[in-house]
Amino acid sequence: MGAVILRRDSSTATRPNPARSVATSTVRPPSPHPSGARPPAIPAELVPNHVALVMDGNGRWAQERGLPRTAGHERGEAVLMDTVEGCIEMGVKWLSAYAFSTENWRRSPDEVRFLMGFNRDVIRRRRDEMHEMGVRVRWAGRRPRLWRSVINELEIAEEMTKHNTVMTLTMCVNYGGRAEIADAAREIARRVAAGELDPEKVTEATVARFLDEPDMPDVDLFLRPSGEFRSSNFLIWQSAYAEFVYQDTLFPDFDRRNLWDACLEYASRDRRFGGTK
Repeated sequence: MGAVILRRDSSTATRPNPARSVATSTVRPPSPHPSGARPPAIPAELVPNHVALVMDGNGRWAQERGLPRTAGHERGEAVLMDTVEGCIEMGVKWLSAYAFSTENWRRSPDEVRFLMGFNRDVIRRRRDEMHEMGVRVRWAGRRPRLWRSVINELEIAEEMTKHNTVMTLTMCVNYGGRAEIADAAREIARRVAAGELDPEKVTEATVARFLDEPDMPDVDLFLRPSGEFRSSNFLIWQSAYAEFVYQDTLFPDFDRRNLWDACLEYASRDRRFGGTK
């Protein structure tokens, strides 16, 4: 995709040791929240299947405390892991986390370098833990400009966890919703020009086939902490009928209880998908 960016070529990735594979029967449950809090009782049919999470407010959190912006990002690592555990407890099957956008390249060179190395190291540090909990790790985003070391770690995690079924965590790194749609349109145009596709038969389903993760279900709950009220170019195709929940908590202060509150709000919504009831 991209200018025909074949993002899913994992043949160059270093393969994990097969001996480290974890059998389904040995998947460990998530650690309980330190407060002892438990997920709310929500009927299974009202639990969101796919949650999109904008991890926002790291820089502001750090600045409010007189810390470098990087301190907020560092705290966000444990927050993401707690959120993953909260998803498993709640029964959420897909979590997509906005880790680095195509617009984040506009930040200072020092912060971009930090974020590249940080995302690489988080995946490296946490992939075994994800695997033990039965989490399948996926990556959505563009290859160009992304550090090769980041791509390697993402592909290793994908390969290691590809058979896991407890839930799917999609790390959206160098990702932008408009870029994803533009890449899909470019590939469709190329195939039409090559005579492989009939332009009169291009449908929404055709476009979806050429997105970064064609098997990703539509977003049910779009969750953004930090008090901002916008989607920031995140999963805009997949979020056409998502329920949006905004919270004031900055991401470094977020935890699974905020996720559960958002799930309760989601469960109270009347989703009509353009129709009537």
